[in-house]
Amino acid sequence: MKPKGKLYLIPSPLGEDSDSILPQSAITEIAHVQYFIVERGKTARRFLKKLPMKFPLQEMTFFELNKRTEEEELVTFIAPLLEGHDVGILSEAGCPGVADPGAQIVELAHQQAINVNPLIGPSSLLLALMGSGMNGQKFAFHGYLPVKSHDKKHQIRQLEQQSSHQNQTQIFIETPYRNNQLFSDFLNFLRPSTKLCVATDLSLNTQFIQTKTIKNWKKVKAPDLHKRPTVFLFLC
Repeated sequence: MKPKGKLYLIPSPLGEDSDSILPQSAITEIAHVQYFIVERGKTARRFLKKLPMKFPLQEMTFFELNKRTEEEELVTFIAPLLEGHDVGILSEAGCPGVADPGAQIVELAHQQAINVNPLIGPSSLLLALMGSGMNGQKFAFHGYLPVKSHDKKHQIRQLEQQSSHQNQTQIFIETPYRNNQLFSDFLNFLRPSTKLCVATDLSLNTQFIQTKTIKNWKKVKAPDLHKRPTVFLFLC
């Protein structure tokens, strides 16, 4: 029986001017890969063009995995793996499968006894947690909060209680154009003594990481987070 290919989970830079790159060992490991599952082909090609890949871009195959991808398409994405070809998964920024597409493909790979290889690279969630000064031994990532103000307020206060009872860091992301509103919501809904960290443009030249109590955040000029990738963390 022909051996199956390997699935590589490839972290990508957190921004165009990011200094964060894959370690040489990871670059060497994926240099031969010809098949890629990506969020956007254009972004993936731009990233791979900078690497010393064995195959030119025009000889690579890209499968796009995003909100519009139908579940039945996923089987065709892993077909090269079953035929013995190695495949890489690339998200738009950061680590595939962590607040980004990819987990469904990894699940299928496990079902087919395909070797899964996560590679070292930038993760905005871990970088934010590292830089926050908050509890890194007990934390929870909640993704996006509800859009409606009433529901958002309820969930923020519920998670604040959980943070207080369990000494648990709570982590969130938001659609970049809603960042300023979410920051304002945290200031309005959290207790004055709760610590809030704002981690923006991580690994970029414009990186901003600050942790203050809500009381102290209200004393300073609010950072402009509009359309800037941001991770929010709080600990009560």
